[in-house]
Amino acid sequence: MTDPDYYSNVLEAAEYIRSQVTDIPDVCLVLGSGLGPLTDRVSSISTIPYEKIPHFPRTTVAGHEGMLLVAKLSGRLTFIMKGRFHYYEGYSTKDATFYVRVMASLGVKTLVMTNAAGGINEKMKPSELMVITDHIGLFCDSPLRGANLDEFGPRFPDQTQVYDVSLRNKIIEAAEELQIPLHQGVYVYTRGPQYETPAEIRALKTLGGDAVGMSTVAEAIAASHSGMKVLAVSCITNYAAGISGQPLSHDEVMQNANASSKNSIALMEKFFSKL
Repeated sequence: MTDPDYYSNVLEAAEYIRSQVTDIPDVCLVLGSGLGPLTDRVSSISTIPYEKIPHFPRTTVAGHEGMLLVAKLSGRLTFIMKGRFHYYEGYSTKDATFYVRVMASLGVKTLVMTNAAGGINEKMKPSELMVITDHIGLFCDSPLRGANLDEFGPRFPDQTQVYDVSLRNKIIEAAEELQIPLHQGVYVYTRGPQYETPAEIRALKTLGGDAVGMSTVAEAIAASHSGMKVLAVSCITNYAAGISGQPLSHDEVMQNANASSKNSIALMEKFFSKL
């Protein structure tokens, strides 16, 4: 059974975007903290503020501008999301992943996400990048809870391979060509907005986590349920709580996200040239 209101809202939002765009891309890039400057380097075709799109949430976090672009990135026509939505802002995970359903309705087949994350694995230094191989989403309220959206996927979707191996191989190849360090690891979701405690980080490390953050997982679940290929890259913006002995701050996160911006942008440009 499908939630009729939610599904009709998705279709209405998709139809509005379709009315504003001449050509519909089949890939969507979600820009996390520090990657906003990428949009200065693309050939922009259309720009739609989130507030103009029916039923779209609003971004409330610094560094998340709230714009949907249609642009050419390395020659590839792409939706670019400048800003995403988080559970900690007060949204349900179903609301936070509303855009994923809209993209699926528009025919998007590939979702590429970036995020800021705290490093649990001490081999990864602040401002370095990690491609996500898998996630631990035990603390994530599932976006699939409630009536199933049968139009997108099954009631009980397999999660064996949420993150696409072929996409991951392409970005690893891109990083090697650019000589940019790119780690591989498991991303752990926590709800936020408070940072994790040292005890929580020790527990997450025991569970097998390499990095921790407050986004991406619900979106990856919704995208995989919709049949999309998913790639996600984390910028390690700080050591997680208790590792460095220093207190955590959003300022540090933004500083290291901005410090890695040049590598992040170069990597995405090279990756998109391979799609």
